[in-house]
Amino acid sequence: MRTHAEYDCDVLVIGGGIVGLSTAYALTRAAPGTRVTVLEEASSPAHHLTRPDGGLIHSGVHQRRSSLTARFAARGGGEMTDFCARHGIAHTVTGKLIVATDRADLPRLHALAQRGREHGLPVRELGPAQIARYEPRVRGQAAIRVSTTGVCDAAGVLAALAGEVSAAGSVVRCAARVTAVDRRPWGVAARTTDGTVVRARALVNAAGPRSDRVARLAGDEPGVRVVPVRDTYYELRGPALVRGVVHPVPAPEHPYAGVRPIPGVLRSVDGTVLVGPVGATASGRPASGGPPGLFSVLTRPASWRTARRRGGYGRGDAHLPGAGPERAERAAPDPAARAAVAAALRRLLPDVSEADLCPVHPGVRAQAVHGDGTPVEDFLIREAPHTVHVLHTPADAAFATALPVGREIARRAMALAQGAGWRPPAVESGHCV
Repeated sequence: MRTHAEYDCDVLVIGGGIVGLSTAYALTRAAPGTRVTVLEEASSPAHHLTRPDGGLIHSGVHQRRSSLTARFAARGGGEMTDFCARHGIAHTVTGKLIVATDRADLPRLHALAQRGREHGLPVRELGPAQIARYEPRVRGQAAIRVSTTGVCDAAGVLAALAGEVSAAGSVVRCAARVTAVDRRPWGVAARTTDGTVVRARALVNAAGPRSDRVARLAGDEPGVRVVPVRDTYYELRGPALVRGVVHPVPAPEHPYAGVRPIPGVLRSVDGTVLVGPVGATASGRPASGGPPGLFSVLTRPASWRTARRRGGYGRGDAHLPGAGPERAERAAPDPAARAAVAAALRRLLPDVSEADLCPVHPGVRAQAVHGDGTPVEDFLIREAPHTVHVLHTPADAAFATALPVGREIARRAMALAQGAGWRPPAVESGHCV
């Protein structure tokens, strides 16, 4: 058995996005004195904020009751709101309307209301006149309101989590891309591009778009491929048409929160009103991830099937290089696409004109797909010797679920570390945890 001094840290976390930082935060709080190292390949954690609507604190109403997403979001939304309040991070609990724009939507709306109640969410059913009390410009046959949905400053949350981890005596290293993972009976060792080797008792793979590759570096077959998917968004300019978060009832072919025939609308904490996502194309890996780029992603059958299933209005953007945010003028969909978005959105907001929609930076999310091309809709967390792999996080629910999912991953990582001879520092010193 190796001694404590022979390890550089107790738990190594690869990935400094919302999941990796929440896990590191949970580790330092569950067992103060635990040595955690976070390795993030980008220049800062905020690099991961590639979705314009990334600060949504989702309620989880769309997810199945048995899903991890629903379980984590039901309590995680309130926790994230409290975290923002304690750290002075801009946030607001706006509530969310899910609107039936057609009578054919009503059965699905009622089913969502029932599902929300099963999750323990505060769901209220509304008629047309009641919709106007919350969103005067929105029109619909009926709606449900989930009062716990909110928005937050996503960059502020990441900065606060990284600060808490550092203040606890742990390390968050940016610009540290992992190129090799060596798993041994005593634990794991990871090497970065600059040749640094970090030895740990347990590893958490929270590498997002590279999580499948990191799993293979560790010698594990993830069973899925992670495909970066580019979503199109618009900024809604002009009159203040919405006050909070408004989504249509998901269509049968798009049962989860994501690309829909009618896009959703969200007012962010800085007052910007976003429309989307309204289109999806398979894209290349993030530029910091190196090769293979767009071609090798799109030549995978799974990527093509995901793009077709998630497809919407956006056209003509498959030629764009990389998967990180591009300048708006390079990412702008063609005029016909914008006209189609405006026409669809008028079913929800009759006052919208095509001129009100201004293309913004596209969003990029990491979508795990099975070998047959079926998208993974829920969290996908798998364990291997000394290792916890987080292979999929539902992008729209990332901030609502971050704190409870971080605790769950931390619990698994601590159990693996204890198997490698680690004991919580407070126990070793004779104090109660």
